[in-house]
Amino acid sequence: MSSATILGPSGPVLDADEAAFFREADPFGFILFARNVEDPEQLRRLTGDLRAAVGRDAPVLVDQEGGRVQRLRAPHWREWLPPLDQMAATSGRGRDRAVWLRYRLIAHELRAVGIDADCAPSGDIAGMDTHPFLRNRCFGSDAATVIPAARATANGLLSGGVLPVMKHLPGHGRAVVDSHLHLPHVMASLEELDATDFAPFAALADLPMAMTAHIVFDAVDPDRPATASPDVIRLIRERIGFDGLLMTDDLSMEALSGTLGDRAAAGIAAGCDIILYCKGVRAEAEEVVDAAGPMSDAAARRAERALAARIAPDTIDTALLEAEFEALLKGQVHG
Repeated sequence: MSSATILGPSGPVLDADEAAFFREADPFGFILFARNVEDPEQLRRLTGDLRAAVGRDAPVLVDQEGGRVQRLRAPHWREWLPPLDQMAATSGRGRDRAVWLRYRLIAHELRAVGIDADCAPSGDIAGMDTHPFLRNRCFGSDAATVIPAARATANGLLSGGVLPVMKHLPGHGRAVVDSHLHLPHVMASLEELDATDFAPFAALADLPMAMTAHIVFDAVDPDRPATASPDVIRLIRERIGFDGLLMTDDLSMEALSGTLGDRAAAGIAAGCDIILYCKGVRAEAEEVVDAAGPMSDAAARRAERALAARIAPDTIDTALLEAEFEALLKGQVHG
């Protein structure tokens, strides 16, 4: 049974020592960051070496939302607008078509270098006070706008053979501080959250993978962030209805407290399937692997279902899709 972890390699090249560690640790999958990316040839070699290290077709994830959170960048890959900016630049039914095109083209870029999971879409709803670290990564300021855009994102990725990882459950839009540095608290009532923050995730609860938020919901569990809260994970499973593979956000973020081992153990105890550790520091990764343990039987079943959604991409003419996308951005095509 694989370890209940997703780990990040330390750099752009996998050396023999790190490969041996991954072989022994046997993480469910890997995640890449800018430190791992130089050019397409190097990236194809790295993703192949990571899978060879564990001896299977392990998923390789990346954060390729577009805008500020985009690990593959120019000159080798396209620069994309932040999601909120693209939504503002398009209108009508063409808006969601443009989102689908964007993520179908992103999927094409990712698959070409061996990446088959993208940490998108965001189902978070942007508010006036949403912290800048998140705000323009959202698709809109209400559920009616976010839901179809998030669905278009997921469909675009899936049609390109890339697994979408919906985030951040059960909703991060009310965070007024950056959870990379501080622990956000949400004081809204459960009824209000049902109608707003939770709604996009409930509408997309059929997606194969999702990521938790490091954020406290006082109406559910005032003492623990969602990632470490059995009450919030139960809400995600039962009230929101998500039964896919549930991974944590990065354990290194300072919204969480305790050692990395403590954080990993708390996430598993809360009901998360997979622990995400991104930094690529060997001693820390070893601590996380030891604390997370092997995947549970339930997690393994969810993982199998998720990986089954990772189908071969459909055939596309990228030039035609790019031309349609540009026309939508320029307002030359209306839905």
